[in-house]
Order: sequence, then structure tokens, then C-alpha cells
Amino acid sequence: MADEMVRHAQRFVNTTYGNGAALGISKLDENGITGWTTMQALTRALQYEMGITSLSDSFGPTTLSTIGAKYGKLDETTIPSANFCRVIQSALYCKGYDGGEIDGTYNSRVKAAVEKLNQNMGLSVTYPGSSLWPKVVKGLFNMDAYVTVSGGSDTIRSIQQWLNGRYVLRKDFYVIPCDGHHSRDVAKSMLFAIQYELGMADGTANGVFGPGTQTGLKSRTVSAGTTGTWAQLFTAAMILNKRNVTFGSFTAEVKAGVESFQSFVKLPVTGVGDFPTWASLLVSYGDQTRTGTACDGVTMITPARAQALKASGYKYIGRYLYNPSSTSLPEKQIQPGELATIKEAGLRCFPIFQTWSRSADYFSYNQGTSDAFKAIEWAQYHGFKPGTIIYFAVDYDAMDGEVTQYIVPHFRGVMRTIGENSGYGVGVYGPRNVCQRIADAGYSATSMVSDMSSGFSGNLGYPMPTNWAFDQIATVTVGSGSGAVEIDKNVASGRDTGQGDFNAGSYTNDLDVDLNKTAYRTPMLTDVQNYLTSIGVPETGGDGWTDKDWATLGGISTTKAYDLVLSADWLFTSLARQLKLRKALVQAPVMWELRKLNPLDVAADEAVKAGLRGDCSTGWGQIFAWVTIDARNYCLQQGVINGTPLSKTTDVRAVWDDLQDPTYNIRSVAYLTLYNAYQLGAARPSLTTSPAETQALLARYNGTGDAAAQYGRELLGLYNVLENYNKLSRSK
Repeated sequence: MADEMVRHAQRFVNTTYGNGAALGISKLDENGITGWTTMQALTRALQYEMGITSLSDSFGPTTLSTIGAKYGKLDETTIPSANFCRVIQSALYCKGYDGGEIDGTYNSRVKAAVEKLNQNMGLSVTYPGSSLWPKVVKGLFNMDAYVTVSGGSDTIRSIQQWLNGRYVLRKDFYVIPCDGHHSRDVAKSMLFAIQYELGMADGTANGVFGPGTQTGLKSRTVSAGTTGTWAQLFTAAMILNKRNVTFGSFTAEVKAGVESFQSFVKLPVTGVGDFPTWASLLVSYGDQTRTGTACDGVTMITPARAQALKASGYKYIGRYLYNPSSTSLPEKQIQPGELATIKEAGLRCFPIFQTWSRSADYFSYNQGTSDAFKAIEWAQYHGFKPGTIIYFAVDYDAMDGEVTQYIVPHFRGVMRTIGENSGYGVGVYGPRNVCQRIADAGYSATSMVSDMSSGFSGNLGYPMPTNWAFDQIATVTVGSGSGAVEIDKNVASGRDTGQGDFNAGSYTNDLDVDLNKTAYRTPMLTDVQNYLTSIGVPETGGDGWTDKDWATLGGISTTKAYDLVLSADWLFTSLARQLKLRKALVQAPVMWELRKLNPLDVAADEAVKAGLRGDCSTGWGQIFAWVTIDARNYCLQQGVINGTPLSKTTDVRAVWDDLQDPTYNIRSVAYLTLYNAYQLGAARPSLTTSPAETQALLARYNGTGDAAAQYGRELLGLYNVLENYNKLSRSK
């Protein structure tokens, strides 16, 4: 919501600093909404007023030290100019405090606001009164909140205030947010606090869980009856890990909470705050000397390596289903005979699927669907049985907003495809926040947590996911000689024990592949256009279209229909490989129906949307909802797909709505192809279905009778054009 005084602050920056030119920035949007752009502009304005010549968006060491050196603290006696004061007043308004009209006067309203700010930061004892000390100013010029915000905990806020009040005078400790949420900054502040209490000097304490910190904590066990600062730090760490205890002394309630936590993270249940427990509370990887019973790696498990792993106490081995590279990490993918070796050694394997997955733009609903189809195929190829959980990787430090925008939709595609097309389960392999978010969305059964990446923002400040199965904590080498193997050591929770027995594995030759668009896109389009023109379907128009309707209702040209089908080539390929049929059998009716879309089809869709009729042929493949229901129910009965039977009494409108999604629509076209074979009393379509059988299947797509027969003849020609280029791609 826009705030008028924030708008005044933005206008002040624009009018005072030449629409940002003097600050080296663009003119601020005077929208009344606080954001980083506004706070960074005010930071530059503060630097400008202090005479700093190299302006920066960051309130860094130079800005901080300059305030201390020039003014000591800021108040009505030290503020050097009216504009300097206006910058402070503007920042106060952007943080939600009364800045006193932005009039250049450090008046009573500003003083009251500063006192409130200090109080909210937990600094009213350290910094009593209405002066702004340098570190408080730094905290003022950022986007941190100092009041409990939505979903925050008042208890966590009290811990944040306590940390600020106790440690703000230390050199490298800066004011942390007091918003009631655990975060990266809070996690690091806890490490600084531990180091200060261990006696580390300023400059030595660095917020890193290094050897000195670990050694010190080994002599700082806390237990029932412990009081004072160490008990406060321990209970704070428990609360920040979402353990329901009281901040303060180590009571019987805390002991019970510790036992529950230790059990959850698979530590020895002692009820005391020993080093392994401290470590698990403070850093994602915890005590890296812990025994692990699971591992994962990119090296083939040979008989010698299997025995070395077993002798070291390992039971579960994570291996990759697929490696898209033919040169990098040549043994990353499960190798021929490897699963038999694992089984013979009495070990178990859990599969991981990863192609790229190292940036946000990799992830999407469609990519998740594609990955899931590939994972199913590779899992079947290697012989993993139904019930196996496949871990899909998120191999980068995903910000929370990226999880929402990209990764959650990706896993929705994964879950829908795995659930509909296989007997496998879905796991997620990634940072803590990613794992918990996907679990909360209902898109994963278990998690493999990349806790070795302790610096990831998705690990710092996040507790262990509730459904964790494997916790990756250290890279180690096991065995020697021919049995030596480098692995990532994992702690196992028991939620997933992998697989100890495998099918023989299956692979079908001559399956369709993605079209070689570089080589064939243009000649294939030309052949499609020539064929359609030869049967009376021009590039544009026809089928009742007037020029006006074509322009206003959005007729689909041959080229556009072709491009749409090519945009979903990955899905046609995936379905064809999964169902073991030719993808042109699915492509042809979809491309035809897209090109033949006419004004009556558009009107029918609008009538259903308005509730004037209950169903119509719709979407890319122009399928009726009731036909889709019949086709999907048939495939359910045949074990082709999984799911709940649909009703033509209650589900028609919901299915019709689903058919607006091209992915759902194309899937349904594929399932209808199988159902049509059943209706014809013909064999299920395969890689060797004859031209006559193909024509009959294409005709049945349009029903029965003479019109359907003509439809089949016309579509067979289109099928042949598409299949020609699919075959050329298969042969490469």
C-alpha cells in the first residue's frame, strides 16, 4: 500500500538531487512504496551529504566509519545540515516511523521515532535517549524490519533483540532484524555470539563455524539446571530451529525438547546440549565426524568399492539415473551391472535425477514434466521397481521468491507426471528451504538435503525439513587401493531405505527422439504447407473464416499451428516414448485441429464458459470433456496411467477446464489414441502400426462415418510428412 510520506521522501530525493543525477541514479518512481531502490537512493544521499565522493548503494564500512569519525552520533546537536536531516527523516518514514514532516529539523517527533527505533532494535539500554549511533543508522538504511511481521514469532523477535542489545558494541556485530523470523543474518549473528562468549577478540570472531569455534563448544555442554548466557544461547538456537522451548534457562522442558530434536536429526538421545547437538543447531552440516549410513557419489560402485563401503558402515547408496554429458564425470550415471553389484553386496540404492538444474531459469512446469518422463524411462531402463523414490535435484542456492515462481511449479509437473505415468515416488534433493517448501506443497514424499552447502541462503536460518530422508554432511574417501571411492557422506533418517532388488531393466529400440529442429524445422514446415495446400487447406483462412473474423478472433495459420506443435515437441516425444508409439500419431490430429479452428469453435468455447452449454470440443486437440473422461478411464482400467476414475456426471466441467492447458490436452490426445484402438477392436498402437491401422486410428479421432473416413485419409498424409522428419531425427 502506498504511503504519502514515503512519496514525499521520494519526491525530496528527486527535487534535491536533480532527479537522481547528483547521486548517479535514475529518477525515483514517486509511488509511495518503500523498496530497495528508495533505500539505496537514500543511502547515496546520506553519503553525498557527508562528502563521500564515491557513492554506493551499500551502507558499507566507509559510510559507517565516516559517521563515527565526523559526528560520533547523530542528533540535534550534530546533524550538519537541513538536507542531511531530511535524509534521516525520509529513512524513518520508509521504515514506518514518524519522521517529522521532512522539514530538516531534528524535532521532538524525530526524537520520539529514534527512541522507538532503538527500543524495537533491542538497544534502549545500550543506546538510551534519542541519538542515532552509527550501527543504528546502518540498520535504518536497509529493508530489515524491527517489529514482528506476518508469520513471525514474538519469541524469535525477543531473541533477536537480546542479541542486538548484548553484542552491538562488538566491532563486527551489526544490528540484525527483529522481525520474528529466523534468517541468514540471524544465523550468522548466533555464531558471532558463540565466538564472543568463547572469548574470541574482535577481528578473530568471524561468524564462521571453524576449528576454534568447534573446539570451544566441545567444552560448553549445557544440561538440566544450566543458567546464564550459555543456556540462553542454547535455548535460542533451539527456538530458531522451531523447537517449542522457553528462552532462558535449561529446564526440564528444554531437556525434553533436546531429546526430541536429537531423535529427529538422528543424534544419540542424551537430553544434553553436547557438541553434536550444538553443531546441528548452529550449522546445516552439523558435526561432520558423525557416522553416516548413506552416501551418494559420481563414481561407479565396483565389487571392491561396495565391500569398502559396507565395511565402513554404509547401507544406502545414491546414484544418478542419467548423465546428459558424454565427457564430464563418465561414471556419474549408473553403469551396466552396477546395481547387481550393489545388491550382491547387501547394499541398497536410491536414484537421483539431474540434468542441469543449477539456475532458476531451468525450472518450470513443462521442464518438470519433461524431467519426470525422462526419469521414469531411465528408472525403468536400470530396473528400479515401482515404489522407488526418485530424487529430483535443485542444485543451486534458490532464493525463496525463486522457489515460489519456478521450483514449486516445476515439482508440480514432476509430481503430476510421476503420479500419472508410473509407480514411482517423488523426492527432492536440494537446500533445506527448497525441500520444506516442496514438501509443504505436497509434491515430495521425502527429501535429500544438500546440507554441505552451509552458506546457501536456503540452508542458513532454516531448520531440517520435516520429511528428510538423507542429510548430506561431508565429502570423504572410503577404502583404499581398488576399493577407494570418494563419496558424500549422508546421515539417514529411515524414511527411505532405497531399493535392494531390481528388475532386469528394459529398453526399447527405435523410440522417437526430439526433432532435430536445426536441420529439419524449415523443410518440414515447407512440406506440411505443401501437403495441406494440396488438399485445400491454405496457409490462412478457410473453414468459414472471413478476413474480419480471422483478424479479430485469432485464426491459426499453418505456420502458427506448426510452431505450436514444435513448441511442445518435448511432450509429444515424452508421451510417444512412454506409450511406445509413434509421436506423429499424436502430433497429426493436434496440428490439424489447431489449423482448422473456426469461428464456431470459438463461439462454442465462449458458450461453455458462460454456462450456456455443458461441453464442447476444446483446446489444442479439440477434444470433448466427455470423450476425455472415457479415454482416461479406459487407460486407468488398463494400467496405462494412474489416478481416480472420472465421472461424466460430475467432472465434465472440471475436465473441460483442464483441457485448456495444452499439456493436459496433448496428454489426453495420446490417451484417446489408445482408447480409439480399443473402440475399433484393433491392437494397441505401437512402433510398427501399419499405415492402414494408422489411418483407421486417425479417422476414429473424428468419430465414425464418411466424414471420419475422409478425416483419416487427410490426416494420414499429414502423419506421413511428420513421421518422415521424426524418422530422420531418430536416425541421427
